[in-house]
Amino acid sequence: MSEEQQPVFSIEKIYVKDLSVEVPGAPQVFLEPEQSQLEVQLEQQNIRIAEGLFEVTLMVTVTAKSESKTLFLVEASQAGIFQIRNVGDDNIGAVLGMLCPNVLFPYVRETISDTVNRAGFPSVNLAPVNFEAIYQQRLAQQQKETGPSIEIAR
Repeated sequence: MSEEQQPVFSIEKIYVKDLSVEVPGAPQVFLEPEQSQLEVQLEQQNIRIAEGLFEVTLMVTVTAKSESKTLFLVEASQAGIFQIRNVGDDNIGAVLGMLCPNVLFPYVRETISDTVNRAGFPSVNLAPVNFEAIYQQRLAQQQKETGPSIEIAR
């Protein structure tokens, strides 16, 4: 294989695209220590921004609730620009759906932990995420929605 045909994967830039924190019950939430339940939501978005360049954004929302009260809400969008070349169309989804989020996750994990701590709460350490399993679930869901393909013999 020549140099031009070798698969290329490189990280061009990693950055925080959006970050917000809300502590709706402050300052009262700090006066009454309560046990909280954490809810974590994870989403991903992929955009082709130029030939061979993709922006992948990992959006994480962490909500801490105690009974019916929201103690805090942190939303972070960690993004990266990735150069991906000479990867077949059948493999590009796997690179965008598994490899890129695995690169971004440690950054968003640190951003969430630091933001929660700066909001006056104990740090939140997000558990590791299996992006391969999430990608496989999405593929199965897409196949289920589109249905099996049927060939008609003539």
